[in-house]
Formats: sequence, structure tokens, C-alpha cells
Amino acid sequence: MSFGRPPTFSTFQPNPPDRGAFPLDHEGECKDQMMRYLSCLKLNSNSSTPCRVESKTYLDCRMNKGLMQKEDWRNLGLNNVGPESTGAKGAVEEREG
Repeated sequence: MSFGRPPTFSTFQPNPPDRGAFPLDHEGECKDQMMRYLSCLKLNSNSSTPCRVESKTYLDCRMNKGLMQKEDWRNLGLNNVGPESTGAKGAVEEREG
């Protein structure tokens, strides 16, 4: 017997989104980078443009620790920001080859 819904509906099967969702950093592996990025946002009235280096550093940490899929910096709009990092280097080659 079902309460609050017609009996003809099947059970709901949630599906994760294709992009935009990634595991939380429960172990705090990238907490320092996250805090630097959030501090930068606070100092710049929540404007992310001045904090692009911190953003790239944070995303680089997440990619290196397996907390998000490795992406090419061009896809993230960060290819011309800060020092070259190792996080997404070779991500395109890995997908192609």
C-alpha cells in the first residue's frame, strides 16, 4: 500500500548528475587550498576574478587527490592563470588514448 502517491508510480531511482558534482573532502586533503581561496573571496567582496590563482590551486589539489575528474585547464577557463601545475596535465591524452 502506498501513502501520498498513486499506486501506479514506480519507486524513484535518483541518478547523479553528469557534471558539477564531486565528492566532499571529508579527510580535509585540500582544506588549506580551500581556505586560501575562501579568504581571497572574502577580501575581494566575493569577486572570483582576483582569486583565479587560488581557484586553480584548489582545483589542482582536488584533481591530484582524486576528489574530482581531471580536466584540461582550458575547459575550466584557467589555462592562462598562474604557474603551470600537474593536476590536469595529460588529462586530455588520458581520455583520448
